[in-house]
Amino acid sequence: MKLAFIGGGVMAQGLIKGVLDSSLAKPSDISVGEIDQQKCSELSKRYGVMVDTNNTKVVENGELIILAVKPQNLSEVASQINGMLTADQTVISVIAGARISTLVELLGHQPVIRVMPNTPAQIGKGMILWMCSKKVKSEVAKKTQSMLKTLGVEIQIHDEQYLDMATALSASGPAYVFTFIEALVDAGVFIGLPRHMAKELTLQTVLGSTQLAIESGKHTAELRDMVASPGGTTVEALLALEEGEFRSTVMNAVIAAYEKSLSLGGE
Repeated sequence: MKLAFIGGGVMAQGLIKGVLDSSLAKPSDISVGEIDQQKCSELSKRYGVMVDTNNTKVVENGELIILAVKPQNLSEVASQINGMLTADQTVISVIAGARISTLVELLGHQPVIRVMPNTPAQIGKGMILWMCSKKVKSEVAKKTQSMLKTLGVEIQIHDEQYLDMATALSASGPAYVFTFIEALVDAGVFIGLPRHMAKELTLQTVLGSTQLAIESGKHTAELRDMVASPGGTTVEALLALEEGEFRSTVMNAVIAAYEKSLSLGGE
């Protein structure tokens, strides 16, 4: 497949690495539009792909055009390539908050796919939701699916509201998890653990707990109760979390991210 990326940041590089490692594309099949000259050199050296600061040149080389820029740069990028896209080209957007109708209007182009990944996609452990506009051909959807599978677990949906919800939960979610991890490590250091040991204990605990939840199929409340013995240390800690409104704080964080996603989409 011929891929043209506009933007060469973290998510674009995750896709580039994924398709190259899985042999879905060769370096010669991939072109990247990137305004940062230093990043251009790094991309060319690291992946062997064609890189150019001119987005219009890059678009000419792609069957799938992947928009991987910040939301505030969408209008500028769209104005550069509006009128250039052909019926054989499909646009894939990983831009937070940009709805399919908005993309179609700004680009003047009907075949559009909206994708919401998260940063663990960089190592093939991502969570990706995606949706096609009505004008996307079935064979293109299949190619897109095979590409997204290189990033982790993908789910195709048919109701766009779920993409905004995923933006708040799974796409923003790694930031919540990393903040929790950081807090646990700092707590370990506070009570006397060496930082390197606190970090190892925390990371393996989070990883193992997640894997146990996946493989056991048990409700997380049941798994929590397996740890919390009556009158024990864990129950004491859980009480402190409840007093600190831990769960409601997490829920409010996700709700705030969801409302921000809607505002970025103009709702």
